[in-house]
Amino acid sequence: MLTYTNQLKQLVLPEYGRNIQNMVDHCVTIADRDERNRCAHTIVAAMLALFPPTGGDPAEYRRKLWDHLIIMSGFELDIDLPFEHVDREVFADRPDTMPVAKPSDFKMRHYGANIPRMVDIAVAMEPGEERDALIYLIADHMKKAMVAFNREQVDDKRVFSDLRMMSHGAINLDPEQVRLHDFKAAPAPAKKKKKR
Repeated sequence: MLTYTNQLKQLVLPEYGRNIQNMVDHCVTIADRDERNRCAHTIVAAMLALFPPTGGDPAEYRRKLWDHLIIMSGFELDIDLPFEHVDREVFADRPDTMPVAKPSDFKMRHYGANIPRMVDIAVAMEPGEERDALIYLIADHMKKAMVAFNREQVDDKRVFSDLRMMSHGAINLDPEQVRLHDFKAAPAPAKKKKKR
């Protein structure tokens, strides 16, 4: 009967493959310390043959291979190491979780998450040329996002209405006085014909 890889134990470092992992598992079970040391050196030589160094310090690369050997053994391999091995506690610490904004917080998600932040910055700015330029850039970017989201119904009035709603009425652009760039959706790439 065949043994499928999804029925076997998960590989610790899958880039080395199942055969190297099996060699490491066998090395852990060897009772004689001298034999275990010879086996570990053979495994590191096999790892070095599979993945030769591509640059940098060769001694540092060999240290990395010895660390990988210890990690693959589950920190259970008791051998005489040529380097001080990596400590298990290094892997015990988990990074802090990053807060992720909920998608339901923003109703017009087709504009992206940065547009509301930019609108808030523009509302907080002092009136003047710099604020007007930022508002115009925001409206232009909103129109570009709308073209990517909905190709048929892109209108400056709709963009100005959405901008007014996002700014709670603080930004009110007149479609008679302000004209945004005309954006067109990029055409779909042509399919290549197969050669016969």
